Amino acid sequence: MASERIPLDQFSQAFGSATELSSVAIGGQIVSVSDEFFAEAFHLLLVEPPPSLKGQFGPKGALYSGWESRRHNPTFDWVIIKLGTTGKIVGFDIDTTHFNGNEAPQASIEALYQADTSVPPTADDRRWSEVISRVDLGPSSRHLFAIDASQPANYIKLNMYPDGGIARLRAYGHVVPVRPDQSKTLYDVAHVFSGGRVVFTSDQHFGVGSNLILPGRGKDMGDGWETKRSRQPAHKDWVIIKLGEPSYLSHFVVDTAHFKGNFPQYCEIHGINSNSNIPPHSPGYAPPPTCNPPSEHELPVSSEDSWTLLLPQTYLGPHREHSLQAENTKLAPFTHVRLTIYPDGGVKRVRVIGSSQNVAEASATHAAPVAESTTAVRSLRPHEATLDEAGALVVPGGNTTILALPLTPEAFAPYGQVIQSYPDVHAAPRNTKITEANFGTALKYHKLALLESSYLSDVNATAGISVYRCEPAKVRDEDEHRVVTVAALERHPYTNQAFIPLGSDKHKNYLVAVARNGNDDGPDLSTLRAFLVDADQGVVYNTAVWHLPMTVLDEIMDLACVETQIGNGDKADCEVVDLQERYGSVKVIIPPASRSNS
Repeated sequence: MASERIPLDQFSQAFGSATELSSVAIGGQIVSVSDEFFAEAFHLLLVEPPPSLKGQFGPKGALYSGWESRRHNPTFDWVIIKLGTTGKIVGFDIDTTHFNGNEAPQASIEALYQADTSVPPTADDRRWSEVISRVDLGPSSRHLFAIDASQPANYIKLNMYPDGGIARLRAYGHVVPVRPDQSKTLYDVAHVFSGGRVVFTSDQHFGVGSNLILPGRGKDMGDGWETKRSRQPAHKDWVIIKLGEPSYLSHFVVDTAHFKGNFPQYCEIHGINSNSNIPPHSPGYAPPPTCNPPSEHELPVSSEDSWTLLLPQTYLGPHREHSLQAENTKLAPFTHVRLTIYPDGGVKRVRVIGSSQNVAEASATHAAPVAESTTAVRSLRPHEATLDEAGALVVPGGNTTILALPLTPEAFAPYGQVIQSYPDVHAAPRNTKITEANFGTALKYHKLALLESSYLSDVNATAGISVYRCEPAKVRDEDEHRVVTVAALERHPYTNQAFIPLGSDKHKNYLVAVARNGNDDGPDLSTLRAFLVDADQGVVYNTAVWHLPMTVLDEIMDLACVETQIGNGDKADCEVVDLQERYGSVKVIIPPASRSNS
């Protein structure tokens, strides 16, 4: 197959919209190699550029970050690589950096697709198809080659003639998306395996934006998106992700793993439906000189803002996943999302959970079974549901249903506070005061919540600690989901209220649902949120916040309750609203239990 050499300064134009299919970061791996006597072939797929190891020696000679075979091969050496995911290859970077005098003089590359990956292809497999014919390589330099998009491939074979060293091999291409069989199944529509692509970043000084949609949670700050420190007031940075397909959105997961002192203060997310690879830039979002691709800096800003706010400004915390409900989805699909961080900092991953079809438009009368987890969604558990205009999930039959998300202090902040310790003290929310106590045998997390009371003095309300012994709630299986019906919400007009689990069984869970007050002095269901809470977390409901009466799951649980009360059953202590009578059926989907990251 014919190939075209690409100058290094044209890398962005040639491969800026492509995915590095061979990278170890998305699961690329060496499956077999003819010879790796001097340096092992796994180096070829590493993310970081090859470092110089000049002057360092091992038992077999000089050390190199790359693949190096013995001398005097009468034919050629080869290595077979399984790509991280199936894709249509558009080019390669064959990098001989630091190999000078021992570089491979020539190379060629072959590719094939094999559905059954349990037994990888062999070097002499007749299905190999040449995608780059034998080309000359030079010492200590990168060699870029563009090709016409190949047929889908999940294996490549690098041949070097006759022997020598190559530091890195990067295969660029476009992912063949992996999606659930059922169009109504929720999955990560931004994931690289789903066909998601990062198409714009305002800045990626310390970590590239494309890391945001990689599998897993990474290994350190180096494999996230991180911008440089800002020095201007009201600064912001942003990234635009093109989704794998137009999608109805449910919620987001913004992960700040490993970013403990340099996470953003807060974020917001917008969405748009656009036919452009990079949608128009809103007023206030003029691409700066640091943007990628650089050509966007020259483009004018749109006079109108076509982006829809999907997540209002929400505080972020260090080193954790923040599961955040989408808003304003309006029964419309989106093609792109824009994550804005204030003022700067680092984010490890962004998960955009949605589906390709709205169940309200489907002809089926029951939700379809959840599709089995695929490589595109293996890091997230899919759930059936779709969205109403407020962002709440809806299932057939007119029932409003919300999905319970993992509890974090930041997501719960509009409704109250979270009471918990943090094994890693650097993962505690910003400004948490932590000191040693008990002669150094304990850590004290100071005043995670303050007691509030606005009762009139003549009603004789007093603060106290009670204990609730709670029986498990009735949980039903509906269309392969665990569902709890929310029959009523309550509020305490003059005091906040804390619930703190007793005991140390961290495998127990309880359910929290909260809503703000509406214009009719009842719960505003557009603000209704549900959280799955671990037994080592307590919650404090702000004064007058509507909330679900204490609801535990699966097993009996004891909880201490701290509150101020008159204690005579007066409505001043507790008001209750029957949701079925006032609003209709409200249900909560309980996801499979997972430990909240802290």
